[in-house]
Amino acid sequence: MNIFLPLFPLNLVVFPMENLNLHIFEPRYRQLISECVSSKSTFGIPAFIGGKMQAYGTEVSILEVENLYEDGRMDIKTQGICTFEILTFENPIKNKLYSGGEITRKSLDTNGFNSILRNEFIQKINELYAFMHVKTTFNWNSEVLSFEVAHKIGLSLEQEYTLLCIEQEEERQNYLFEHLNKILPVVAEMERTKDRIRMNGHFKNLDPLSF
Repeated sequence: MNIFLPLFPLNLVVFPMENLNLHIFEPRYRQLISECVSSKSTFGIPAFIGGKMQAYGTEVSILEVENLYEDGRMDIKTQGICTFEILTFENPIKNKLYSGGEITRKSLDTNGFNSILRNEFIQKINELYAFMHVKTTFNWNSEVLSFEVAHKIGLSLEQEYTLLCIEQEEERQNYLFEHLNKILPVVAEMERTKDRIRMNGHFKNLDPLSF
């Protein structure tokens, strides 16, 4: 089913189930958020990349208005619901300051679950974080694990947008698995280089070689 949604383009990619805190200061978006709060309605955040608004984005709900300032600015907590594709765009909406458009919601399809791929995917993420000496805090049981980890495995903004456009979880995990296979050797070499730099000037205790 298609619906008309207020739109708040941002130079980032928001994923379904993601919690996002926003500081609202522009008059057009103060109006948008105020009306969404009053009507308990949602709004859309399409990705704005390379100076152009993209066709896909994420519908979000407002969880809480954390701070409301005297001049109308506000801090809000939001959460992604689902992805959408923009069918029509109106900027601004008649008698409003902000833009909007007709959108079609996309399914968060988790069918075709592949436990072998998922386990290998998790192993690759753990390898990456072990190289960086960082502890993982992900929810490995998430039905949308790809979105859970997407912001924290070195994707570019364009790669995050590509991921957002993929509807099936197995395909998203495949996409990220290939990304991890490419970057892991690079990260490993960087860590070895850092170790060599740290050892520069230190006395080295080397094992004798047998010929």
